[in-house]
Amino acid sequence: MSRRTFTVEQANRMLPLVRRIVEDVVVAYGAWQQAVGQFEMASNASAADAEHFQRETERLAHEIDGYLGELGELGVEFKGFEQGLIDFPSELDGRPIYLCWKLGERAVAHWHDVDAGFSGRRQLEVLENQP
Repeated sequence: MSRRTFTVEQANRMLPLVRRIVEDVVVAYGAWQQAVGQFEMASNASAADAEHFQRETERLAHEIDGYLGELGELGVEFKGFEQGLIDFPSELDGRPIYLCWKLGERAVAHWHDVDAGFSGRRQLEVLENQP
């Protein structure tokens, strides 16, 4: 099965939906981290509290998995909980690349080679100026 690829225009059109889902992921992840911390503290205190926080961490993990599944169904790849980082599969001269966006950015404005990751991202002008 081939993966879906996006043009810059297609990625930016999808961005409002992707942004809402990523915001939900980041919020749920923060709540999950807090619940894990509470579970760890409660496990030293009472079994009832520990059980409550264990259920909460499991619920939040399930919620996060659902959001990540939604992103996967859209054809985008979630790459980072702290930054809310998303890669849109794309192509440049027949080779696979990623259009890169992170939460807080107004539009998809970066790209990177598949093996370069976030640290190798470049402004889209570089991509658009390719012959």
